[in-house]
Amino acid sequence: MKLFAKTLLAAIALSFAAAPMAQAQTTYGHDRKPGYSSSWKKHEAKKRHHWRQGERVSDWKRRPAVRDYHRHGLRKPARGQQWVKVDNSYLLMSIATGIILGVNAAR
Repeated sequence: MKLFAKTLLAAIALSFAAAPMAQAQTTYGHDRKPGYSSSWKKHEAKKRHHWRQGERVSDWKRRPAVRDYHRHGLRKPARGQQWVKVDNSYLLMSIATGIILGVNAAR
């Protein structure tokens, strides 16, 4: 019984001594958030869409409506319309159909 107790205490003491050494190992960038890399990559310019009146935007409902349109130099939308910021443009959208009724460049 004494041999077992001594062995158990030795194992516990060894685990306390080895734990800080295991944590001190370098991780070589694996502790970063996903999507970040240590290598420098040249960013490719995103291809921007040139919006035109009459086009239909499929995912416009995912973007928040612009409520303070006067602050952005936009006119008040009529009933059934709302301003939406997409890329670097403000689009006047028809709420029912998703068709672009007007386009203004963001400042």
